[in-house]
Parts: sequence; C-alpha cells; structure tokens
Amino acid sequence: MHPITEAIRIQTERTNEMEHSTPMFLTSSFCFDNAEEMRAAFADETDDNIYSRFSNPTVQEFIDKICALEGAEDGYATASGMSAVFASFMTFLKKGDHLISCNAVFGSTHTIITKYLPKWGIEYSYVPPNDQKAWESAIRPNTKMIYLETPTNPGLDLVDLEFIGKLARKHPIILNVDNCFATPVCQTPIEFGADLVLHSATKWIDGQGRVLGGVIVGKKELIHDIYLFCRSSGPALSPFNAWVLSKSLETLDVRMERHASNALYIAQKLEGNPKISWLKYPFLPSHPQHSIAIKQMKNGGGIICFELKGGLESGRKFLDNLKILSLTANLGDTRSIASHPASTTHAKLTEAERLAVNITPGLIRISVGLEHRDDILGDILQTLEKC
Repeated sequence: MHPITEAIRIQTERTNEMEHSTPMFLTSSFCFDNAEEMRAAFADETDDNIYSRFSNPTVQEFIDKICALEGAEDGYATASGMSAVFASFMTFLKKGDHLISCNAVFGSTHTIITKYLPKWGIEYSYVPPNDQKAWESAIRPNTKMIYLETPTNPGLDLVDLEFIGKLARKHPIILNVDNCFATPVCQTPIEFGADLVLHSATKWIDGQGRVLGGVIVGKKELIHDIYLFCRSSGPALSPFNAWVLSKSLETLDVRMERHASNALYIAQKLEGNPKISWLKYPFLPSHPQHSIAIKQMKNGGGIICFELKGGLESGRKFLDNLKILSLTANLGDTRSIASHPASTTHAKLTEAERLAVNITPGLIRISVGLEHRDDILGDILQTLEKC
C-alpha cells in the first residue's frame, strides 16, 4: 500500500467489541499467564508488552504509522519533541565524541548542544546550513553524529540532504535529521541517507494544538539502542497522547496540502510588500535554496518568515495588532500563529548568535493554518499597515 494509506489503515488489533476506531490501552503494565512467559519477556526472548514505559500497543500503532510514512525500519515515541532530540544525542554520544550541527536550530536544541553536551565532555561544531565546504571541513576523527533541521527554525534555510547523506556515508557518521517543519508527507530524509529522523509530534503531526509528543525513527539497530536508553531514562509517550497522534496521522496528508497551498498563496501576495525587507518560503523562486526545495520537498510546508523594515518596534506592533492570528508558543496548528523568535523561542541566544542565523529583531514567523486564505492574508495586511 501507499504510505499514506498505511498511515490510515495500520491499527492496533481490535478487542472482542470489534471497534472501528482504534482502541486505547491506558494501562501502566501488562499481565502474563505464567512465570515462564514473564521470564521470557524480561529476557527479550519475546516482544510481549511488559510496562508502558517500555512499550504499549497504542504507542506502537503511532510508531508504526510514522515508520510507514518515513520509510523507516523501527521507531520509539517520546513524551515531547525535545525528549526525542535529547535521547537521540545521549544514546550515541559520549565523552570525547564530536557532534556537527547546523547552526540554525530550535532554541532548546541550541541549549542542549551548547550548554549540556560540553558539560559531559561532548564537543560540537556549528556550521552554516548551505556551506558545503564548512560541513566537510568540520569533520574530525572523533565526529560521531551530524545533526540538522531542514527547513530550519525559524529562518527557513534549507540543507541539501543529498549532499549531507553522501558525506555521512563517506566517513561514516550517524546522520540525524529533525523533520518537524516538513513532516513525512512533504519530505523523507531517509531516502537521502538519514539514519535517524525525529519529530516534535506536537506540531503538524497533531495539528490541533492538543497534546505533546515526540518520535524517533530510523535504522533498526540504532532504534534498539535508543529504546534501551529510553527504557531506563523514562521519556515515554503517554498512550492517550499516542492515540490522539495516531488518529491525527490519518489526516496529515490532506491537512498539509491545505497548509502548504495557503502558505504559498500568502507568500506570493506578501512578497514585495513595502513594509517587508525580505520574505522566505521554500517554494517561492526567490528563496535562496529554491532548487534544493524542489529536489527534496513535495511542497513548501506551512511556515513563512519575513523581516519587517521597522525592526523590533515594528515586530511588536505587528503582533499587538493582529485580530485573527494567535500569539502562542506553538506551530503546526489548524489556527494560524504568529511569533517573534528574537524575544521568544530564540531569546536565550546572544544577539550575535541570533544574527548569525538571520534571526533579526524584526523577524516574524507565521505558521499558516487552515482558515480561509484570504482571511489569514487580510489579517496580516491590516496589521502591516500599522507597523
């Protein structure tokens, strides 16, 4: 079946009630018929469920659907996107190892890389998303992992997955890709050589701002190591949240088509607006990496970013005068959201660090929702007039 069909039809085994919608297994532990069954499960001789921190049928259904969409062999679901990021680092990196990361990453990821990894003796190097020479020259004998986001948050720069995939295989290095902004119906990094792909399922995968969740998928042997780390450290996804996210995957494809078509329409209408210095959207020909977007993405996704000419003060006026768009610490919702990264998600970066990844004082990030496109555009235009 097509992966989109699999994401709709994969389902936990029905109970005797023969329910059509998938059942939920809201239990902390699972029973055994006898001592031998229990021994075999704890010895990993069977794949029986033991405890929901380890595995759970509802959580496994969600994982299986993500694996189908991403083309992955196996996966593990976590309580949030950041616990997925952290688990993917700490499973494989140890004292003396070296991580190469794109310098444009989510603010909390930046904190883990720059504050906590060095605390444990793990080295890191940041490189610009589009500088291929910098990526290659950053590799050291102790380089263990390459980590990146594409498109980046919030500046929408693109990393050439084909180039990075070949580079990682050449050395060899674990390639770990945050695919949150694109989603698996827009971009599948594994086909370009990624070993691990992770998501904050809180965003587009849920799509309605209801629950937290994260997931890591990839090569079976790597996921097994992640499973062992998470089994002991405990960042397990709630079965209820897994049920919500699993149902959400059944509509991800049609939702992302609407998000992307709305975003492209709004980007086209805003481009050249006299109040805007520059605007980025991956499927606009004006995007600096438009050719990469066409090569590795099926659509441009649902995020637009632009720089207001008036800087910080105009950014505040923009947010304060919105009438429809929400001001909230999220993205990927049915409802359109506006944010000011310099004072929110990336506020803990120094000004120099923000400017290095084009997070300027007047940068606005729009998560384009499912409202009628002219209503979203109208709200943006009316508040631009006041900036």
